Amino acid sequence: MSKTVAETQVLVFRLEDKQYCVDIAHIDEIVDREKLTHLPDSEPHVEGLMDLRGTTTTIVNPKTVLGLDDSETGDRVVVFETDDDASTGWLIDEVSQVVGVDEDNLDKSVESDSVRGVVRRDDDFVIWVKPSAIHG
Repeated sequence: MSKTVAETQVLVFRLEDKQYCVDIAHIDEIVDREKLTHLPDSEPHVEGLMDLRGTTTTIVNPKTVLGLDDSETGDRVVVFETDDDASTGWLIDEVSQVVGVDEDNLDKSVESDSVRGVVRRDDDFVIWVKPSAIHG
């Protein structure tokens, strides 16, 4: 009897020269970056606020949380679903694609507060990020 393996759909995106992914079940939509309003006295990873069809959306920079250099300004925003009225989006450099990841191929040995694990793909690693680790 063969075991059924759970496959999760993830959005693969780029931050600087590295590939990351997040479970699409957490994503509401992907939009182009618009004008951001700076929020005084905010956390260093908060880039500002954006009006998204009448909803105030906090835009955060995951590069700051993940300790990456920030040489490129992202022009895409991944907006996450929330259970409350708060809306959060991640500023990313580029959206790659949505792919299925077999849970058996997820290496959890590097799991941390912000990383669920890594997936080997096309002779490279894709780092699976936990959405709860990067919020506004």
